[in-house]
Amino acid sequence: MDRRTFIKSALVGSAAALTAQADEAATAAPSSQAPVSHWRGNPIAVSTYSFWRFGVGKKLTMVECIDHAAIMGFDAVELLEVQIEHAEPGKKKSNAYLQSLKRRAAVNGLDICGLSTHQGFVSPDKQKRRRNIDKTIASIELCYKLGIPIMRVNTGTWGTSKNFDELMKNRGIEKPLEGYTDEDAYPWVIESLEKCLPTAEKCGVTLGLENHWGLGRTPEGVLRIVNALGSPWLAVLMDTGNFLEEPYDKLAKLAPRAVFVQAKTYFGGGVWYTLDLDYQRIARLLRAANYHGYVSLEFEGRAPGAEAIPQSLQLLRRTFGA
Repeated sequence: MDRRTFIKSALVGSAAALTAQADEAATAAPSSQAPVSHWRGNPIAVSTYSFWRFGVGKKLTMVECIDHAAIMGFDAVELLEVQIEHAEPGKKKSNAYLQSLKRRAAVNGLDICGLSTHQGFVSPDKQKRRRNIDKTIASIELCYKLGIPIMRVNTGTWGTSKNFDELMKNRGIEKPLEGYTDEDAYPWVIESLEKCLPTAEKCGVTLGLENHWGLGRTPEGVLRIVNALGSPWLAVLMDTGNFLEEPYDKLAKLAPRAVFVQAKTYFGGGVWYTLDLDYQRIARLLRAANYHGYVSLEFEGRAPGAEAIPQSLQLLRRTFGA
């Protein structure tokens, strides 16, 4: 065999081997994740919720939150939608203002990686669900304007708790409205999210259904909704702090479908509850699921944010870094 023939045969063999490896990886990878050949660690973000609600003494503007995130050394920032309106009333609908946030993040070297929204589809009132569908579609379009790829959605709750403090006192468990059960609510949520998906696809925004309260209180509830729709534009947003008992097996059920992770810390003791989370264990289960996306800090402790948020970043860097 001459040298040219040998090289050609070697290249063909190598290409075939690489193709086989790629096919095997694509088959093995979860549907929500792209196949990756090696572990490179997760980029660490911070939710503006961490600055706005806890340990800073005042409600910061979005620009101040972005600046704090950059100074502290995060890779990205996740925006809390209600904060945009509450911190600076009337600006949410101003395109000039929204583009100024995008620019502020860019010059600070930060991605705007997510938008956390609130909606409530757990209601027998069709008009109420329609209003929440319209609200969610508007939030998707807001993501498009800001170049945000992933948006947090939740199911909503029955609303029978007096307030959020009472809901937390009851460990997130809430009685349905009289005459209804959770089984009645699943079709409402599924139908409502289905109406949001065409806009999500058009705008290129993946909806991440969070393990939150309401029907999202269990992994089975979250996956039932996601699986019912079977769309690449609806996946799971995994929150490490919303399973209050025996979290790890529950988180492991969600990890293969996760497109975004929110990581809670409680330095100084939690406001509503404190979880002693083993982030080494959580990192291992995410690696096993081939999750390479953002891990976004949601600080919920009583310690001063200026100390506890950088401390939280160090924790997440140690456990989710390369």
